[in-house]
Amino acid sequence: MDGIAVTRRFQAVLAAARLPRQRFHDLRHARASLLLAQGVAPRVVMETLGHSQISLTLNTYSDVIPALGRAAVDQMDAVLGTHPADVAAG
Repeated sequence: MDGIAVTRRFQAVLAAARLPRQRFHDLRHARASLLLAQGVAPRVVMETLGHSQISLTLNTYSDVIPALGRAAVDQMDAVLGTHPADVAAG
């Protein structure tokens, strides 16, 4: 595939969808971020991206990780039925 042709076609698709310009490579980052945000294990994301080490994946997408921590707290809250702040206030 010709990289220039792919880029032009991608930009045309974005324009037709009234989306902002972005690099084709940005799709890779979006995919990884979405997978992590959906709770896919970082090791699976690492393998999908072809990274040789988990540290590369975790360092590159560290901005997504804090949100995952909050999601974990919310899931535990759902299982246990109370949140520590609720107990302290109540």
